[in-house]
Amino acid sequence: MKEILFDFFGYIVFFYSIALMASYVIMMYLASRGIRNLKDASLREYDDQLLNESSYSPGVSIVAPAYNEEKTIINNVRSLLDQDYPTFEVVIVNDGSTDATLDELINNFALEEVSYDYVEKVHTRPFRRLFKSRLREYSRLTVVDKENGGTKADAVNAGLNVASYPYFINTDVDCILAQDAIRQCIKPVLKYKNVIAVSGAMTMSNGCKLKNGRLESHRAPWGLVPLFQTLEYLRSFFVGKMAWSAINGMPNVSGGYGLFDLNIMIAAGGYSADSFAEDMDMLFNAVRYCCDFNLPYRVVQIPETCCWTEGPSNLRILYRQRNRWGRGLIQTFVRHRNIVFHRHFRQLGVITTPYLFIFEFLAPVIEVSGFITFIYLALTGGVNWLGALIIFIGLYSFSTTLAVVTMMYDYISGSTFDKKRDYIRLFGAALLEPFFYHPFITLFSLIGYGKFILNTRSNWGKMTRRGFGNETNKIETNDNQYADARQQN
Repeated sequence: MKEILFDFFGYIVFFYSIALMASYVIMMYLASRGIRNLKDASLREYDDQLLNESSYSPGVSIVAPAYNEEKTIINNVRSLLDQDYPTFEVVIVNDGSTDATLDELINNFALEEVSYDYVEKVHTRPFRRLFKSRLREYSRLTVVDKENGGTKADAVNAGLNVASYPYFINTDVDCILAQDAIRQCIKPVLKYKNVIAVSGAMTMSNGCKLKNGRLESHRAPWGLVPLFQTLEYLRSFFVGKMAWSAINGMPNVSGGYGLFDLNIMIAAGGYSADSFAEDMDMLFNAVRYCCDFNLPYRVVQIPETCCWTEGPSNLRILYRQRNRWGRGLIQTFVRHRNIVFHRHFRQLGVITTPYLFIFEFLAPVIEVSGFITFIYLALTGGVNWLGALIIFIGLYSFSTTLAVVTMMYDYISGSTFDKKRDYIRLFGAALLEPFFYHPFITLFSLIGYGKFILNTRSNWGKMTRRGFGNETNKIETNDNQYADARQQN
């Protein structure tokens, strides 16, 4: 029995590992091709000037929900208003805050209630009021007040109902956007046909400094948990998503930052308020809509860091985040199971979802069951230690190589960091990740699976924000999904 178990375990681990490494080699190649093509397609300075001066520049609505953000809302809104783009608006959705969030907005931006014919294109919790500023300098700002819907998705949908422009950016109110974030995401829309969504790269703001609503310095975090996440985010955006974008098979556009075609997203039903992974669910619905009506579409990942978000600073908060991501992943496969292996849904059905099922969804299950089997075999003398060592060295070397390639792609794309030496700390994180970070991520995902299967209620609890530099003190909020910036491959 032990020999049969050993042989089965050995073959499963060997072929699964080979297939996983082969898939990443292909991803690295596709990502490099995608980065090269998008860099070649960048608009020249003359085109940037034309975009600034033309009355035909596509308008963009930045939609950001806010729930109990009274201590940070003013600086965050000023940051969102500080975009270097000619035609845009900022739509803040006050999702039934119980603190002074709305009062702070009214007092600081000279807001007054205006009459508005609210048309519910996408269903949400009841709309209350709409506010605009009396001051010309804040004419781009719109504030929607609504009853609390309990989810970010419900608040974003309310923002879509009042958005004025044909494209919108979905972001979190505590995210800090690059000044040229809109411009970078609109470039693929102007260059290619039938673009329904554009994903900009995101990274951790932990360790960065903020001044007057702008990031004054871009540094890699010093804390281990945020540093591991920075490496994880770079790998996801500059390898994983760039590769999916190259074959038009993107599985999601991050809920922390992404640009979308407003009409397509509304026609697809908006964001699902009952989803634990509303960003992936939304894109699946949009692709389903395009395929059902035989519409051409394209989803693009750009190799530009457009958004900085504060990630979990410790394992307790990381657990709540990844638990929810695990629930969201299994929920997405249950909800959209008819897409998997279905050629009607093009690359998403034939390539992306089978890959995600095998190498994302099943990975924690295979890893944990394999580890348990390995411990059993080790205790009963059934381990071929030389073979095990060779497999470990191969996987570890490949993991480190992948991290180096990821950092190289980030660097040639313009570099997320001000200092090159930050890459040294990232490389150190890559050496430690398999031992001190990845096991926790695997375990947290499995717990999320279990909670979904058992239908256990999930809550974020309190999210501790450390702020930027010395500008803010630690702030605790009771929100849940509002603190999250999701980045699954």
